[in-house]
Amino acid sequence: MTQSGLSSKVALSDFDIFSQFLEKACGIVLGKNKEYLVKSRLRKILNDNKIDTLAELVKTIERNPRDVLRGKVIDAMTTNETLWFRDNYPFEVFKNTILPELCKRYPNQRLRVWSAACSSGQEPYSISMATDEFERTSLGQLKAGLQIIATDLSNKVLAECRTGEYDSLALGRGLSDERLKRYFNELQGKRWEVKPEIKKRIEFKELNLQESYASLGKFDVVFCRNVLIYFSADFKRDILSRIHKTLKPGGYLFLGASEALNGLADLYEMVQCRPGIMYVSKGEDVFARSSTKSSTFGSSTASAKTSSTTSRSTAATSPTTRPSTSRSGVSSKTTSSTKSQPSTFKPKPKPTDR
Repeated sequence: MTQSGLSSKVALSDFDIFSQFLEKACGIVLGKNKEYLVKSRLRKILNDNKIDTLAELVKTIERNPRDVLRGKVIDAMTTNETLWFRDNYPFEVFKNTILPELCKRYPNQRLRVWSAACSSGQEPYSISMATDEFERTSLGQLKAGLQIIATDLSNKVLAECRTGEYDSLALGRGLSDERLKRYFNELQGKRWEVKPEIKKRIEFKELNLQESYASLGKFDVVFCRNVLIYFSADFKRDILSRIHKTLKPGGYLFLGASEALNGLADLYEMVQCRPGIMYVSKGEDVFARSSTKSSTFGSSTASAKTSSTTSRSTAATSPTTRPSTSRSGVSSKTTSSTKSQPSTFKPKPKPTDR
């Protein structure tokens, strides 16, 4: 190359070397046709560090694995902004059906929610706002409060999340004017900050999904949406199996549009919550279930409209935008079991030890 940076065509051997590094570092699998993704994300880093090839970049990182360069490369390949209340229905189901049920099941215990791969923070803040809306209409039900653990592998992104500050462009992606006025304080320079009462429920932590989840504790609800699509089939199963260990029996799991629990029917039960689906962690006999494989969650969200700002992902099988947060909603492409006649979902308010 005559100058630092990427050439017009990334050498296949270089691309393969970098793909192997990225999968090992954070689990993301790059398709063979994603050379343009690498070029657009890493050009500045290569130029700034006077590195000519991807192979040289990987060697440089491996020589100094604790250097900031490694973090910059992973950030460049994994971070992006997402939407507020993405797809709407998970937050409506959470607010109108799951929270009332959990308050009955554990009347004197703090509820816990995990937002995995939270990226720029819109998801955990949306969960906290939905919780506030529940409390406004159900005074005294959430007696012990609710804690949200939001994790991401990028320290840089997490630092930004903790500030709770967003510009007008980010706030225009799915946030209503009513929620903006209620839950944000206006700052200078067309920026807004999430109010303290919404922030206080959330604890942001650095976590690579390849690492152990044991330190996180047990959860009542897990949001792991639109991140699994970038991982290998084996890694997906590994993540979902380990998420199951963090969920209490009868806990709830929300995934993204093209993400399904193939081969894990012994761990989770699929539940319809129109217009999408969610999963319930199997364990002790917390729920009365029929013999059919698919259940219907009778919630007040059956007629809820999907947010007009949400775009359905049409390329969910490979990353075309920044990987860790190319979050999409539930599509019509679910597993075949969703086509069976749904039975009635009847949760039992059976308190158990946390």
